Amino acid sequence: MSIASVVDGHLLMRIRMEYVEMPGLQLTGGQARRLWNLDQSTCEDILATLVEEQFLTRTARGTYLRCGGGRYCPTGSASGPLRANGGVVA
Repeated sequence: MSIASVVDGHLLMRIRMEYVEMPGLQLTGGQARRLWNLDQSTCEDILATLVEEQFLTRTARGTYLRCGGGRYCPTGSASGPLRANGGVVA
């Protein structure tokens, strides 16, 4: 395992936890970059990964919101609230 994939894994978990701990959190790409002190490329890659995993969704306004957070999930992919590890609560 490379150092880059470890760092990305840690960043992914950190960002997931931020969204879990703050229900309703909506950030633009620029806000996310500033909040987590990331360069544009890294931030875009992380957000794209979280959207692909269906943990986040990108709204029509361009903000990133947790899918299954109780307010918005256009794909209907989340069947309930998410655990911190990304699993669905039964």
